[in-house]
Parts: sequence; C-alpha cells; structure tokens
Amino acid sequence: MVTCVITVKDTYSKYRRSRKFLEKLSSFPALLAVLLAAIVFLVLPKTIADPDLGWHLRNAQYQLQHHAFLRQDLYSFTTHGKPWMDHEWLAEIPYYLAWRWFGPRGVFFVMYAAISAILLGVFGLATMQSRNVKAAFLVSFLAIFLATVSFGPRTLLFGWIFLVVELAILYRFCEGRDFTVALPFIFLLWVNTHGSWLIGLVLLGLFALSGCVEGTWGSIDATRWSAPQMRKLAWVAALSLLALFVNPYGWRLVAYPFDLAFHQKLNIANVLEWRSLDFHSVRGKIVLAMLAGAIVLQLVRRRRWWLHELTFVLLGTYASFTYSRFLFLAAILILPFLANDLRGWVPPYRAERDKPWLNAGVLLICVVAVCLKFPTDRKLIAAEASQYPVHAQTYLHNFHPQGNVLNDFLWGGYLIWNVRQIPVFVDSRIDVFERNGVFKAYLDLTQLRGSLGVLDKYSIRYVLFRKKSPVSYLLEHTPGWKIDYADDTAILFEKTGNAKQ
Repeated sequence: MVTCVITVKDTYSKYRRSRKFLEKLSSFPALLAVLLAAIVFLVLPKTIADPDLGWHLRNAQYQLQHHAFLRQDLYSFTTHGKPWMDHEWLAEIPYYLAWRWFGPRGVFFVMYAAISAILLGVFGLATMQSRNVKAAFLVSFLAIFLATVSFGPRTLLFGWIFLVVELAILYRFCEGRDFTVALPFIFLLWVNTHGSWLIGLVLLGLFALSGCVEGTWGSIDATRWSAPQMRKLAWVAALSLLALFVNPYGWRLVAYPFDLAFHQKLNIANVLEWRSLDFHSVRGKIVLAMLAGAIVLQLVRRRRWWLHELTFVLLGTYASFTYSRFLFLAAILILPFLANDLRGWVPPYRAERDKPWLNAGVLLICVVAVCLKFPTDRKLIAAEASQYPVHAQTYLHNFHPQGNVLNDFLWGGYLIWNVRQIPVFVDSRIDVFERNGVFKAYLDLTQLRGSLGVLDKYSIRYVLFRKKSPVSYLLEHTPGWKIDYADDTAILFEKTGNAKQ
C-alpha cells in the first residue's frame, strides 16, 4: 500500500513538472522567440550563393581528409605554393559536414540556425537590459533588417555568436553574476573561427577600463570596480589574450586582423562590404532612424547611461558608419540599449494573462510553416544560376584546358569546389593574391587598364567571365579570340593563333 502511494505521488509530481515545462515552453516570451526565428526565415533569401562558400568547403574537406592544416595556396595557378593561412578553419567545418550529410539544404540550415541564434541572442540581450520582452522583440525585429548585410553561409556568423555570448557574460557581471571564467575558452574558439575576435577583445578592454574610474558626467555614470572584481577582470583579460595563441598558426593568426587593416589596402578599397554606409540605402535610413529615435527617447526619458554602455554604443555607431559589413555589429551592440529606452512606452508582459494553449497553437503553426517551406536542394542550386556558371557546369566538367584560364573573381570559389580540374586565376580569398600582385592585375584587367597586357603577362589562353561585362565586350571585339561556350550568365573565350598582342 505504501509503495502504491509513493508511486502515485511520484507520478503526480512528474506530471506537474512536465506541465510547468510545457507551459513555460508555450509562454508568450517563447512564442516571441519562435516568431522572431520564423520572420528571419521569411526574410532570408532562399539561396546559399556566396563567393567564399566553395573554397571554405574545399578547405574543410582537405583538413578532414588529410588531418592537416592548409599552409599554402593549392587552388590557383597564379599563387600556387605561396604561403597562405586558413584563418577561419574552424568555422568551415560545420558547413562542410552539413554539405556532406545533407547537401545544399544542410548548408542552408546551418546558415539559418546561425543567423537565428544571433538574433535570438539580441532578443535575449534586449530582454536582459529592458526587462520587457515586448520592447525586446520590437528592437530584435529591427535588427533583422540591419543583419541582412551578412545574410549568407558566412564564417562571420560564428564570430557574432561568440560576441553575443560575451556580451551576455559581461552584462551578467554587472548584475553580480560572474560567468567570466568562460571568456578565455570563448576566445580560444573565436580566434580559430574568425578575425572578429579582435572586436570582442576591444569590448572586454573597454568594459574593464570603464570600471577604473568613478564619477558622474551629465547623464553618464561610472562606478569603480571592487578590488576582487578588478582582479577577476584582469586575470580573465590576461587569460583571454593568452588563449588567442592556442591555434595552429601561432602568432600569425593573431596578427591577421592587423594585416587586413594595414596591409590589404586593395581588399578594403574594392570589396563592397568594406565600403562606408550608404545613408540613401534602406539600411542606412534604418540606422539614422534608430539613432534619431534613441536621441528623442533620451531627451524625453532623460535616461542615465553607464560608461561601458555609452562606449559600446559609440563603437557600434562608428563601426557601422565606417564599414557597412558592421551593421550587424551595430544591431548587437546598440539595439539592446534601445529596448531599455522603449520599455516605458510598451506594456510589460504579464504572466498571469498568458494563454499557453493559444501560444502553443501559433508556435506550432510557425514551426510547421518553416518545415514545409524549407528550400529543396534543387531550388537552392537553381537560385545560384543567375550569379554563378551553374548552367555551364556540364560543359566545364568535360573541359580540360590546354593553358591558363582567367576567371571572374566572384566565381573562383565556385570553380574551386565544383570544377576542380581548372586551377583558378583569382578567388575571394584576396589576401594571398594581393600580396603577390595578382589582385591588382585583376583590377587593372576588369577596369580595362591594359587588359590585353595582363592576359599576355599571365599567358592566358581561356577567359571564363560573366557574359555582360566590360571584359567580355572587349574580347568579343578583339581579333584572335573566339567563343567556345555561352549561356545567359557565362561566356568562355579561347585565344587563337592570330590574337592581338
């Protein structure tokens, strides 16, 4: 009898715990999180087209097959054998494994999961700052449109995930909850994933320094860290710095962000995402509206700012204005604080008014809709056809060039992965090509500055380029070049014996 009573009590206790878990899972905050992920899916282009993806997949494949790290260029004929460092090696592996196991859909899923994780992280940071899930959802919805600048199967996404985790740890530290012991491990992974670790280290430094002073300046407050807090931050910063050198390339990998900033001038000047923010674009107008809204709310609410909050906002603003690729960074750094300003204007969430069954129904609809609309491999490949030589693949697979092939810069990665018998002239790695003068030669050629001389210099016999491009127009009207293949996207020229020198 006693055993029976105990069994009934255990069963009832498990039932209550399960019910509480289900109610929490179908709560209004959980519904907003799923709704945010569903909106991301709707906005996300149903394609995995990206100029870097091909060589990222090939790099990861090489690592896993040879159990070795790449230390030289293996894919081009212009810089073959030259020193080259795969500075994003760890972030390439998830994309490659997803491709190997699930094909293009797997790559799309990894991309979608990473972007959703970042934006859900923004939602979490905004909730942490404002204590208002509705205000947090509004700014996270706005963050989606700033994040579109980095939509794609990119290694940078993993860097932003680490940044969100770092900020959550720092904000918890301000609340007296110390998880900073995890930061050195985060930086160890981060440095092997993407060069954006430098931003994280700068933020950690600014955060620590903001507590070295105490005072009030207008609406800005600063409180000095206690002695134990100061020691903890100093140790964490030192260990995080040391953790950067736990990588297969040593100090060279740590130095790479500085090499990019100070030595890769052509890269910075000619790649679109490194250009300054265009305030006439939709994203530029959103940034201006966001900053104007923050200023107005500050005037109305006269909110007080902690010194580290202001430095983070200023850094995010400067970075996004200077380089458009950092709009995602601005969303992560600035919008959680904007949610804090909005909380007085948005009604708070009241758990007692929650409708778990209604929430569960809407949540289920979102999940089912995403599953049903998830793109197939065929659609993902078809979506690349307008940007890459997809239709030319059959021809190219049977094409064994008897000479050097000059390719479109953005097609290099695609050829490295899909048409391996053709060594590329250039691809979107850029760093190795800029160091060896190849990227400058490519820019001269595409801007029609001595184009025929560049072709002769590198003994180019074939040119695979976009059909509608200045280079294609030039070769169509230059004696000694014939067309071997053409479709709506790509055209392949071959040099004949009477080509003009």
